[in-house]
Amino acid sequence: MQPHHRTDISNVLVIGSGGAGLRAAIAAHDAGCEVTIVGKRLRKDAHTVLASGGINAALATRDEEDHWGWHVMDTWNEGYFVADAEKVGILAREAPDRVRELAEWGMPFARTEDGDIDTRYFGAHRYRRTAYAGDWTGRAIVETLHDQVAARGIPIREQRYVSRLLVHDGVCFGAYTFDLDTGERTVELADSVILAAGGHTRLWRRSSSRRDENNGDGMSLALHAGCELQDLELVQYHPTGMTHPEEHAGQLVTEAVRGEGGRLFNSEGERFMERYDPERMELSTRDRVAMANYTEIHEGRGGPNGGVFLDISHLGKDAIREKLPRMHRQFVEIQMIDIGEEPIEVAPTAHYSMGGVHVDARTAATGVEGLYAVGEIAAGLHGANRLGGNSLAETVVFGKRAGEAAAERSRSLDVQLRNRAVITAAAEELDAAIRDGETVVRQVQRGLRDAMWNHVGVVRDEDGLNAALERLDELAQEAETVDVRPDAQGYGDLAIALDLRGSIEAARATTLLARERRESRGAHARTDHPDRDDDHHLVNYTVRLGQDGELIVGSRPRKPIPEDLEEWAKEADEELEAGDKLIE
Repeated sequence: MQPHHRTDISNVLVIGSGGAGLRAAIAAHDAGCEVTIVGKRLRKDAHTVLASGGINAALATRDEEDHWGWHVMDTWNEGYFVADAEKVGILAREAPDRVRELAEWGMPFARTEDGDIDTRYFGAHRYRRTAYAGDWTGRAIVETLHDQVAARGIPIREQRYVSRLLVHDGVCFGAYTFDLDTGERTVELADSVILAAGGHTRLWRRSSSRRDENNGDGMSLALHAGCELQDLELVQYHPTGMTHPEEHAGQLVTEAVRGEGGRLFNSEGERFMERYDPERMELSTRDRVAMANYTEIHEGRGGPNGGVFLDISHLGKDAIREKLPRMHRQFVEIQMIDIGEEPIEVAPTAHYSMGGVHVDARTAATGVEGLYAVGEIAAGLHGANRLGGNSLAETVVFGKRAGEAAAERSRSLDVQLRNRAVITAAAEELDAAIRDGETVVRQVQRGLRDAMWNHVGVVRDEDGLNAALERLDELAQEAETVDVRPDAQGYGDLAIALDLRGSIEAARATTLLARERRESRGAHARTDHPDRDDDHHLVNYTVRLGQDGELIVGSRPRKPIPEDLEEWAKEADEELEAGDKLIE
């Protein structure tokens, strides 16, 4: 008997309604394709809205010396030399046009006295190149892109969960979905599929992501489709997340606070960044500031809630309300603290997945024909540490490229592939996930997040990583007994159970690669291997799913610097100080 579901057909299917997915959909539509967007959350409420501080582009509106080449080198250095240099070059060259495009579409960027798009400093930037809209830049981008999507009549099917990508003979031809409220199932058939489903930072107990997003489920979908993942061990811990109350622990305190002059102090009143990076201080690289904060807390110089203190009160209330309105409101509403009058307590929080699906730098194509990946779920741009402000630039630069590539493939096809057996298997898999069980899924989810925070967190070692793998085995067994029974409240429990399955898989892959990288590089800090080892680990570690369902670890040499970027590398080499940030 055939399973009951409806079928929708489009040229290009976009999975994810954040900045990357919206920009990809616009590009595919403008290339002449029928496009459908499916999103797990309500429209305009994707993870992108949490990106506060700004979007990078070498506009030179504040510092005329800035140039896309310096953006390349800042990104390359920040990534500790394991990023895809070609992808870095594309981002730096094209970001200015994408930012100006957003402005033309009505994006309310802050402006200079002359009416140009304003820019401010972010950590580890040579010049001011982070354009912004207050401290709600991500939300402003989503609103702007959504208006463009609506004007084109591109449908967004919200609160749709993708349980499986549909793949036959190495070709992706759509996705199997269900409605989170009604449970209605839909087969989304498409010539090309763009995966823009976010990262996996919610696997950690303290995370700047919200509940039930960035669970690694997109990475699991890609693995089962036949994709290769890389760099999952390279997870950025933002230096400043909220410390309390518990339900808000890890919630982001934007880097814009430090960009506008915020200062870090320990419980002894010391401005401690003088010990860790006396030249750049609070505007050092994210990995260094996060490690400094962690060290101060770990060595007993933290505050009552396990954090250090960030003070922006010297900026003045009027300037704070203009430059940091969301942060001002966030602390008044959650902690009844006015950041214009007193410091706030902050601590590192899991913030960004720098690894993900291995993709072509130019087209965002994966190793599976017809499947593309873009945004936080895609690897290659950030290396071992992300330059603040690059994530939003990534969404619009590579979102456009992915949409155009997906549309080009669709236009090249005479017929649209489908395979009934694959669709039936996806339906049966979903049926099997609904069951009476003895375990509450949230308990297993909490166990996973505690294990990752305790053993695969800001600092790591071999014993802890092995302990994490053992704990993940136990949690995988517990996950097989979770209770999943849809009711009048909808199909949320089913989604959480599927998220858990994907989370355990993504966590295992991350831990395996963290164990393989026996060095410290950027955000990956090993206490048992404290030094960077370019002789053995100047590679990208990879993982794929074997035929028996086991994860297979591999590696590939880091891609060389393209010839057109070598001159910038040479010039930067002459200017940058010797040490960790020296260009090779």
